[in-house]
Amino acid sequence: MGEPKNELPAVIVLGNPLFLKLYGEQFSEKFRLLKPWESSLPLDQFITTHAQSVQAMLCSGGTRVTPSLLRLFPSLRVIVTTSAGLNHMDLDECRRLGISVANAGTIFSEDVADFAVGLLIDVLRNISSANRFVKNGLWPVHGDYPLGSKVGGRKIGIVGLGSIGLEVAKRLEAFGCIISYLSRKKKPVPYPFCSDVHELATKCDVLVICCALTDQTRHLIDKEVLLALGKEGIIINIARGAIINENELVQCLVQGEIAGAGLDVFENEPNVPEELLSLDNVVLSQHVAFLTEDSFRELYELMSGNLEAFFLNKPLLSPVLDA
Repeated sequence: MGEPKNELPAVIVLGNPLFLKLYGEQFSEKFRLLKPWESSLPLDQFITTHAQSVQAMLCSGGTRVTPSLLRLFPSLRVIVTTSAGLNHMDLDECRRLGISVANAGTIFSEDVADFAVGLLIDVLRNISSANRFVKNGLWPVHGDYPLGSKVGGRKIGIVGLGSIGLEVAKRLEAFGCIISYLSRKKKPVPYPFCSDVHELATKCDVLVICCALTDQTRHLIDKEVLLALGKEGIIINIARGAIINENELVQCLVQGEIAGAGLDVFENEPNVPEELLSLDNVVLSQHVAFLTEDSFRELYELMSGNLEAFFLNKPLLSPVLDA
């Protein structure tokens, strides 16, 4: 597309997606990006100014795509979201309005799986807490740091065996771990299937949360599940914070009902329960499991490819909903 900027196809951008900080210039060579955060107008006025004509929207995973927002855009025909998860979007309303939706597909799966395994190793081997111990000058004072636990041979329960869950299973199988899984339906894999999360927690000593956040999975992991996991149990969450009942998780960790946790996501981001900050058996990160330079480059190519396909009347590259 070599058109002058004012003749490039218009795309309204909501949520200021992170990858635009790296690839915004390249994106702007292909599309006329309507960015509310660069305008002096309040958001509602900015939207009103462009809403009648704009056909394409690019949004981040933190943008709530609700029926009331969609009603503001009578000409909208496609939404491209930078996230793999879709819990921020009302897909039923998009379907009703004839709006196609594309997402990040499986671009982040390998990086997120790497991060999940990294969190597990960190929790079991005390890497972050031992790092603080050494940097705070406590080694000469207190001697050796307490021993960690072995990764290999652990019984791992994966909650959600989609593309991320499969990558986690593949990595942990290489460590000699024993894999079981919970999913909406049985998959053609060599791992035992559990249809009940309590059963999975009882069989395993680690739960790795990889499923999407839906009405059915909200607070799927509650106190009963955590108690079934047991005092030696570890929970890793790289999915969405609200899949776990956070208050009950904090209570179980503080009271020693489970052994530890690795958490990349939280129920009310960016707020993290204060009780977790002082626990050495809890490793925390700020919803960054998917963030690598490599994945952002691929995301740029996929996002721009989806929008180019739409404007050229070709099939979307990563459709979730093809209206």
